[in-house]
Amino acid sequence: MTDDSALFELPQQQQLCPLCQQPLAMKSGKNGPFLGCSAYPACNYIKALHQHETSIVKVLDSEACPQCGNALAVKNGRYGMFIGCTDYPRCNFVVHEQNEQPEAERLACPKCKQGQLTERVNKFGKAFWGCDNYPKCKFLLNDKPIAGSCVSCGFDLLGEKKGVLYCADKKCGAKQPAA
Repeated sequence: MTDDSALFELPQQQQLCPLCQQPLAMKSGKNGPFLGCSAYPACNYIKALHQHETSIVKVLDSEACPQCGNALAVKNGRYGMFIGCTDYPRCNFVVHEQNEQPEAERLACPKCKQGQLTERVNKFGKAFWGCDNYPKCKFLLNDKPIAGSCVSCGFDLLGEKKGVLYCADKKCGAKQPAA
């Protein structure tokens, strides 16, 4: 007679779900492969296969962290290069890009009239301009904003794409004559 318990042993590398003790299975999603519980949808446990680790490219010995005093470093992370404290995770200081636009050149948000348009970069590296009053105001423009008003609808902002001005109101979008 054979030992039936040997039939139900899991391979050495197979992991069990910490929530329901079912085997984890390799699955694929929009962000790549991951381990998910085989009992899905009854159990929705997932585990990333690859951690998005940050690596130090160069330590900046001459620059001290303003929060803790340790050295700052150029790091390469999930969304590209940045400057952060070498004492992470105890200190989570990160240098955020300063907007190159002087205050005089910043444009008021045409939608909420309270915020200003600031240049930002999405996770793919493409620049866009959005209201700094986000998430209260979700106005954004994919092309460079230009001060002016639309000759067709009177909207308070124009956009520039490949040297052509157009109304920044998505409902209008009329091309504008060169100034």
